[in-house]
Amino acid sequence: MNFDNYLWKEKHFVELTTGELYDMMNIRQEVFIVEQQAPYLDADNVDQVSVHLLAYCGKSLQGYARLIPPGVKYLEPSMGRIVLRQASRGTGFSRILVGKAIQKSKALYPDFGIRISAQYPLASFYRSFNFEEVGDIYDEDGIPHIEMFIA
Repeated sequence: MNFDNYLWKEKHFVELTTGELYDMMNIRQEVFIVEQQAPYLDADNVDQVSVHLLAYCGKSLQGYARLIPPGVKYLEPSMGRIVLRQASRGTGFSRILVGKAIQKSKALYPDFGIRISAQYPLASFYRSFNFEEVGDIYDEDGIPHIEMFIA
C-alpha cells in the first residue's frame, strides 16, 4: 500500500481546528470505546498539553497518536491513544504511525526516553521498536496493559 498520499499534521491542542478535534475524538471513541467495548473517560484533560499527530488519507483521519510532555503522566514523555481506522489495519501503516510518533516525541523532548502504557496484546509490536516491558501486567479499563520504556 502506498502511504505517500497521506497528509500528516502535528498540532498543539490550541492549533486544532474544530474539524480536526472532531475527527480525533471520533476515531478514539470509535475504536477504544465502541469497538473495544471499554467505557472510559477519554476527555482526561491531557489533550490540552499534548501534541497531536494526525494522518489523513483524503478527508478521512486514518491514524492518530497523542504525544504527552514529561511530567504529565510519567516523569518521561509518553505516547498514547495510538489508533488506526479499521481500513488501515494490516497494511503496515501502524509501523509508520508509531515510527513517526517516536521520532516526533524524541525531537520535542530530546533529553528523555519515552514511557507508554501499552495494551498487552500489542507488547511484541512495541518491542519491535525497542520498547522494553517495565513491571507487571495490569488492568486498565478492562484491557490488560503493561508499561513499556524506550531510551
